[in-house]
Amino acid sequence: MQADTTWQAVPPAVPAGRLVAPSATSPDRGISPYSRAAPGRIREGGHAPGRRPPEDPTVDTAPLYVGVDVAKAHLDVALGPDGPVSRYPNDDAGIAAVLGTLAAHPPALVVLEATGALELPLAAALVDAGLPVAVVNPLQARRFAQATGRTAKTDALDARSLALFAERVRPEPRPLPDAAARDLAALTARRRQLVAMRTAELNRLGTAPPAVRRDLEEHIAYLSARVGDVEGRLAEAVRSSPAWRDRDELLRGIPGIGPATSRTLLAELPELGRLGRRRVAALVGLAPLNRDSGTLRGRRAIAGGRAAVRTALYMAALAAVRYNPALKAFYGRLVAAGKAKKVALTAAAHKLLTIADAVVRSGRAWDPAFAGAGSQA
Repeated sequence: MQADTTWQAVPPAVPAGRLVAPSATSPDRGISPYSRAAPGRIREGGHAPGRRPPEDPTVDTAPLYVGVDVAKAHLDVALGPDGPVSRYPNDDAGIAAVLGTLAAHPPALVVLEATGALELPLAAALVDAGLPVAVVNPLQARRFAQATGRTAKTDALDARSLALFAERVRPEPRPLPDAAARDLAALTARRRQLVAMRTAELNRLGTAPPAVRRDLEEHIAYLSARVGDVEGRLAEAVRSSPAWRDRDELLRGIPGIGPATSRTLLAELPELGRLGRRRVAALVGLAPLNRDSGTLRGRRAIAGGRAAVRTALYMAALAAVRYNPALKAFYGRLVAAGKAKKVALTAAAHKLLTIADAVVRSGRAWDPAFAGAGSQA
């Protein structure tokens, strides 16, 4: 637990547990004038270890941690874990009002949950205003609230729980993607949606009666045209950016990674080549997790992460274990050792991610030597 760094002046008569000032009749026992009194005891030592009291005890120097619960219609802003909660509309005017409030109360950190892109306008505005922002996993935030005994759930309580999460966990603020990167991610997601709809219609076509077959065929043709249009826009977006164009060429030079996988990595894994292979694998959800307790040694398994990126890499691994010499040999060794083919494919996807990370980090085109890049951080 972190030391209490909130300092305030109080009148002579104060309840137990509040900050007390020394009186003229109090014996000098080396007690700081800012120590905290408690029933039946007096804490000595002055102030929290490693911290000095402020020069002016009337000034509250505690950092402010803000939690924002984002909904489609409104924003609930908590100024601290036990502070006031204000509600604003989730529109341009409401976001401007939130910025005004935070300008009057500068925060050490603002924490929001990822809520299916509803949080992006506010997060972008906060970043533009120079405020530290962290967008966190909703499941992680909810489990934290439950672990701290906050089992009830309302918008105001969620905002206070996020403020407490910010204060205790201190998630690292990360820069948000710019408008071009957000557009690329949106186009990538839209292509994925269109392909899923087309696949569903193709599956229906196989058993469709004559009465609806023509309608299905027309819809499949329409969806195919839309997929082609979105792919053209994706290609144009990548070509228009020198950085994306260079990275796309590096990634597509790896046997097994095609245009769809490369653009998914560009749009949804900007950390590639920057964090190191272990952290990137954990972000994607391809890092095998230990399941050991006492004498039990459980099977390692992957969990969590960015499902869209993981799916793209798994599909790329299906091609890589056939056409990439390094991945083909790697996959063959695992199968020969008795690993299930699905487990071996997942390991190949992990290996493919490691190779892609090494290629992007080094800026050098792929060659079989990169198959051994996994031994490097």
